[in-house]
Amino acid sequence: MVNVEEFQKYGKEQFDAAVASANTFSSSLQTIAAAYGDYAKKSFEDTKSFAEKLAGVKSFDKAIEVQTEFAKSSYETLVAESQKIGTLYSDLAKQAYKPLETLVAKFTPAH
Repeated sequence: MVNVEEFQKYGKEQFDAAVASANTFSSSLQTIAAAYGDYAKKSFEDTKSFAEKLAGVKSFDKAIEVQTEFAKSSYETLVAESQKIGTLYSDLAKQAYKPLETLVAKFTPAH
């Protein structure tokens, strides 16, 4: 028979795990949003700098060179930022489920 105190304790543990998970989720989403914002700002600044450089070129060869440098730099930044943001999403998933994982482990029979 289930004891009332045990039932209340179980309910409190579930609630605490859900609150911890929600807090982690919120904090991680803010970090991810900041990372997207930083990337957008950097991308805008790089594009502005590229346009200024391109406007100042005098030859077709120099224009190709400036465009090639911009494309290479933009690609490298995209890859780096994508990896960074991907890692943040991975960390979010791990952290959000950690409190629930402990609770599930408590009720899973050992083999």
